[in-house]
Amino acid sequence: MFLICFVPALLCFSQEENKRQIEEKLLLEAKSNIEKHRKGNAQITVLNAQGEPESNMKIEINQISHDFLFGNLSEEVFRPELTDSERTKFTEMFTGLFNFTELTVKWAPYEPQQGKPEWEKLQEKLDWCFASGVVPKGHTLGWTHDAGTPEWLYHYSPEEATQLYEARIKNLVGGFRDQITSWDVINEPVTTIPWELALLDTVGGQNKIDDGIRYKVDGITLNQTIPWVENSYRWAYEANPDGDFIINEFYTIAKPEIREKYFNLITELLQREVPVTGIGIQGHEPREMWFSPVELVATFDKFQELGLPLHITEFTPQSSGKTITGWREGVWTEEAQAEFAEQFYTLAFGHPAMASIHWWGLSDRFIWLKSGGLIDRDFNPKPVYHRLKKLIKEDWMTKGLQLTSDQNGQVDFRGFFGKYELTLTDSEGSICKKEIHLNKNASVEFVIVYDNQKN
Repeated sequence: MFLICFVPALLCFSQEENKRQIEEKLLLEAKSNIEKHRKGNAQITVLNAQGEPESNMKIEINQISHDFLFGNLSEEVFRPELTDSERTKFTEMFTGLFNFTELTVKWAPYEPQQGKPEWEKLQEKLDWCFASGVVPKGHTLGWTHDAGTPEWLYHYSPEEATQLYEARIKNLVGGFRDQITSWDVINEPVTTIPWELALLDTVGGQNKIDDGIRYKVDGITLNQTIPWVENSYRWAYEANPDGDFIINEFYTIAKPEIREKYFNLITELLQREVPVTGIGIQGHEPREMWFSPVELVATFDKFQELGLPLHITEFTPQSSGKTITGWREGVWTEEAQAEFAEQFYTLAFGHPAMASIHWWGLSDRFIWLKSGGLIDRDFNPKPVYHRLKKLIKEDWMTKGLQLTSDQNGQVDFRGFFGKYELTLTDSEGSICKKEIHLNKNASVEFVIVYDNQKN
């Protein structure tokens, strides 16, 4: 009797141990990739005013920003109910961790009344971004969910509605080209119905995900989907040929059939030379799932074959107390949220094709998914905030290097890509500060002229 009860527990333990071994292997590979792909070698040469090498110069090297985009939603800072002190605290918590944000331009909320787009509000958000050192991205130009097709649009014929849609894309992309270069052009192209079908649905109100008519795509072929998607990208490109135009989809991690359909869509678009420049992968559906790290890496590897940068566009693990589904078992506690986030970020940042990771909400007070924030309702950090801050601001930044220039005035170092502050100290104790940018696609040899003056 003892053996009968003991064997299932032993099998369970064995399976759990095997999962842990798989996780450790994949995380080790990711950390190796981070060292290999997220860093570069650099050489600094220090010269005096006469162009001669400055030897025995003490150089302290500290990274001050990332090239990689770590993002989150920031629009909560504009909520009218926030006090000035709350707004300041929110900004501090955001910029203490993130350098990137998605700003909503979904058609229905952006232009609730025809001809009256709320561009002033968008400009206010952009001003906050630039004052805070945050890179903005527009989300999203085209979406056949209700939020992407305002009710007033149905007063027009399909042909007229499409003309208005084209004008919207060109006005946004062209009008903000000096401030927003990156756009989610099409959102959820294989899980929502095509544009032409959406225009036939004149029923108002918000449809819930997965059970609304906008998400009933059984029988929808890529041939039905491609035309409006293709046109959308070509219109965006016409408005700004230098833009970064991303496509975005969910369920690609959890459902291989969605992953395959999305892959096939992008493949066809690229064969047609449609100007898609990045692949967005949402990371919050199913909402209680701890994604299999095996499927996660398989998803990244699959889309890497297309030769475009990858973007985690919407990621929201939670600490709601709900049951964990998928790879792990247990409950979504604050500690589970933190552990999953660390695993996910490490695997994503460790993939050479990844260009950005974007969380979908900062605070538990306003977040769309209960307890999905990194800070609580009072804007205090949760364990996940501390865990990610250690990764992004400590483990994945190069700081505190103390070097001395040789007889040629040179020092060599290896660091994460981004901007650096150099503190140069000569034998008399005079200090000079300079900045350099270690860029993956630019020169890694820097010549610094030491002027013996404080900067």
